[in-house]
Amino acid sequence: MSDVGSDEFDDERSKLGEYEGDRNEAGERHGTGRAVLPNGDIYQGQYENGKRHGQGTYRFKNGSRYVGDYYQNMKHGQGMLYYPDGSKYEGSWVEDLRQGHGVYTYPNGDTYDGEWLHHMRHGQGVYHYHDTGSKYKGSWVNGKMESAGEYIHSNHRYKGNFVNNNPLGPGKYVFDIVCEQHGEYHQVEQDRVEGEWGELASTAVVKWIPKCVTDITLWNRGRKTSAREKEPASAEEGAENQPV
Repeated sequence: MSDVGSDEFDDERSKLGEYEGDRNEAGERHGTGRAVLPNGDIYQGQYENGKRHGQGTYRFKNGSRYVGDYYQNMKHGQGMLYYPDGSKYEGSWVEDLRQGHGVYTYPNGDTYDGEWLHHMRHGQGVYHYHDTGSKYKGSWVNGKMESAGEYIHSNHRYKGNFVNNNPLGPGKYVFDIVCEQHGEYHQVEQDRVEGEWGELASTAVVKWIPKCVTDITLWNRGRKTSAREKEPASAEEGAENQPV
């Protein structure tokens, strides 16, 4: 049923835009239809009692496009959202927010595959850096690396604790040459710099403090071999390529 030429729906057209499609006995949008909203956005898909509900495609006038499930006018269920900058998200939605498991591909080719809460990386997930091939695998809290995690590079990896996107506290580097370097990341305050208005501003960086180098723990015929300690050696710098 089309709004065109129908005086009965003139008021609806001015408030909700133009609509062509099915309606229920109460005159509400119900079934399959296509709507051009007053702001220029376009929705084509399923309706229930006047609201977007079920499968549909929503095209934003800024170039974004959502394809997936709707519930009571909200993105809810499984869906994919393409953004104007070339990024995209595919996964679970709850009341218009990225929530649950999903995969986000960023404009630079980086990807995050893991859990989301209220639009932010939250829970367990893997962030893959496209340019270097490195990746972070571990825990996230409110969009940042927090708690136990692991940086995985081409020939070594770092396992330890993370705070506010940086390694902090005890951890270890595991190298492909079959050895481990144990140590701790400490927060070190750099020189204070005087600001524009005379205030003192200080920045903190993390520094790796090596303690010992051991053989990688091996398992042989069900027995765990003991590791040999060696002299400390210089470590790889770990906190690089943080996701934005």
